[in-house]
Amino acid sequence: MLLGVAGGIASYKSAWLARLLAKAGADVDVVMTRAATEFVGPVTFEALTGRPVHTSLFDAGRALDHIRLAQAADVIVVAPATADLMARAATGQADDLLTACLLAAQTPVLLVPAMNDRMWAHAQTQANAAHLRRLGYTLLDPDDGMLAAGEGSGPGRMPEPETILAHVGRLLEAGGLLTGKNVIVTAGPTREALDPVRFLSNHSSGKMGVALAAAAWRRGANVTMIAGPLSVALPTGVRVVAVESTEEMLAATAGELPNADVLIMAAAPADYRPMERADGKMKKTGAPRTLELAETPDILRSTIAHRRDGAIVVGFALETDDMLVNARKKLASKALDMVILNSAREAGAGFGVDTNRVTILTRGDDLPEELPLLDKRDVADEILNRVEGLLHGR
Repeated sequence: MLLGVAGGIASYKSAWLARLLAKAGADVDVVMTRAATEFVGPVTFEALTGRPVHTSLFDAGRALDHIRLAQAADVIVVAPATADLMARAATGQADDLLTACLLAAQTPVLLVPAMNDRMWAHAQTQANAAHLRRLGYTLLDPDDGMLAAGEGSGPGRMPEPETILAHVGRLLEAGGLLTGKNVIVTAGPTREALDPVRFLSNHSSGKMGVALAAAAWRRGANVTMIAGPLSVALPTGVRVVAVESTEEMLAATAGELPNADVLIMAAAPADYRPMERADGKMKKTGAPRTLELAETPDILRSTIAHRRDGAIVVGFALETDDMLVNARKKLASKALDMVILNSAREAGAGFGVDTNRVTILTRGDDLPEELPLLDKRDVADEILNRVEGLLHGR
């Protein structure tokens, strides 16, 4: 990984980005402009990456560093990319080591603009940004937020290092069979109101659905996540449709289906709702209260008639008893391509945890595939590997 750092106050965030890249397993070469060294010292990046920092195009014995560094990198990230850096890159200048590396690069380049909001809005900066995109660079739009001291807030703030890291992952992972595909992932629980302040629901956190949505986006898919109330952060790059009840999740899913190449139903919608919803808060009376329940709609079954030809449909089966029998029934009755089975009784494999142990059942294959206990992010990648295999067959 080549991390370019230009001279802006946002360069303090670049130190954390370097650390995140190194923690992810990358060998990080840092190239700093002369102006960048006025904000953060090179020794900071050397301590975080364990590698020497490059600052000059003309150091003795290193005349070809710009070629070597550019060829060695799988991805080049420039964060922050200042207005000056963008202008020089857009016009093909190579007057320092960083811009020379950009001209020598044949790998993906991610530019992360950061500057005052008026500088970002200037017609020349916007023209430079558009030209850089035409040249094949990937540019992130700056965040809207607090700027340097005394400058208020507005669009121009450098995105957080975790967001940049996610985009680096997309540049590295995109290019497979999910690239450009429209993927719908449902995630989290639904809530069925008892009265204005109480509801029926379950313990789902949405972690598995979020992991699937994030992994599909990194692989280049256009991802829409239809999410009930989540207790985890939303994934970068994913379009989110927030819903509350099972009826709302059903309506949102149906609305997205006509364009879906892949539907992954990882949500845990409530199976029952109260027959009647109280208009006011139900008060304690000191006596038992009977609650009559009605079944909610079956989202997966309701999609059968509306799925586009060739779409891959994946369901989840969280079971407590007769697990394989029930999973096979779900695979057949809901016309699924794949069912992901896990146990609600196994520690570390159910709701609200970071790990999962799943068994994968695929239509046409009688032999279940058992996976070991894995981080849910790894489970997501295993599932998507098999989804890509099914796409290859279609």
